[in-house]
Amino acid sequence: MIRNSKLSGVLHVLLHMAELDGPATSEMLAKAMCTNPVVVRRTLGGLRDAGYVRSEKGHGGGWCIARPLTEITLLDIYRALGAPPLFAMGNRTESPGCAVEQAVNAALDESFREAEALLLTRLGEVTLAALSEDFHARVAGRHQTWDLEKAHG
Repeated sequence: MIRNSKLSGVLHVLLHMAELDGPATSEMLAKAMCTNPVVVRRTLGGLRDAGYVRSEKGHGGGWCIARPLTEITLLDIYRALGAPPLFAMGNRTESPGCAVEQAVNAALDESFREAEALLLTRLGEVTLAALSEDFHARVAGRHQTWDLEKAHG
């Protein structure tokens, strides 16, 4: 099953960005996402259009978070990414006239709708600030300091 980890990856770099005193370059963030800087620019471009990050060009430029972490939810970021499908599972559609397939699909449709509604509600309740607090607690528990270059060097 193919998994879409785009939301997780973007949240990862947003938390790294929140720890920096200045802009983060696409190259720095690409290391954290284990991807190409072009992918970072394309992905963060959607977040910039939604007002969650901003970019600065030129020497000393890069990406910065544009709003307080308390004002950005995981649902906001999910939507800024284009609201990709939440589940890889789907209904069988090979025999649409089959009553068994119809009964199975009806039951699954209801379950999928309920699960999606629950997940979207939960994403709307969690802010980047809450993720940042969890991150800081984990770092403190390990008696470590944080450094983007060392974390993904």
